[in-house]
Amino acid sequence: MIRVRKAGERGHFDHGWLDTYHTFSFGDYYDPAHLGFRSLRVINDDRVQPGQGFGMHGHRDMEIVTYVLDGALEHKDSMGNGSIIRAGELQRMTAGTGVRHSEFNPSDKEAVHLYQIWLLPERKGLKPSYQELALDEAQKRGRFRLVASPDGSDGSLTIHQDARLYLASLSPGEGVAHEIDRARSAWLQVLRGRVNVLGHDLAAGDGVAVTDDDAISIQATVPSEVLLFDLA
Repeated sequence: MIRVRKAGERGHFDHGWLDTYHTFSFGDYYDPAHLGFRSLRVINDDRVQPGQGFGMHGHRDMEIVTYVLDGALEHKDSMGNGSIIRAGELQRMTAGTGVRHSEFNPSDKEAVHLYQIWLLPERKGLKPSYQELALDEAQKRGRFRLVASPDGSDGSLTIHQDARLYLASLSPGEGVAHEIDRARSAWLQVLRGRVNVLGHDLAAGDGVAVTDDDAISIQATVPSEVLLFDLA
């Protein structure tokens, strides 16, 4: 079964400094029909203006993965980490027993476009931790490149949940497929471009849930990038 979540149906707030879309209920956006999917709790599509950002704030008991599509994001946290995450790079933060962090666009000219993802952890009370991953285009060209997993396999980020995240960049007419165990489900998020997923035409910002199927196939109609979640 396939269920499409169109980009224009997401929650949307334009705060001037932040233009944000919420696939699932988040903050002041509440939709009882879209509270999350399996262990996937948040998919936020954010654009932050130059010199702006999120001040120091706290999180607990959440696996947070951030992927920068364009621009750069400066990260600081209460664990002592501080770095700039650039386009094509990811970070993972296990909030666990509690952590505070800030996210800031250090550029004075260029907006930063990022996706922030929250997954419920396998259990509460984990020790907070932090990790980064940098990819070049070749690593995800025409294939699903594993970027987060429970065991950190293939150099992926280590997340504390039975979930696997993959990125793929596709040229026009190029396709890719992923097998899904019948006990699991998948969520596909279109980050850029336009693709066809199991007969459905999708554009940037669209998402699709796949349940009770043994595979998902994607074909690009223009240069595209997609993010796939394989979820227990």
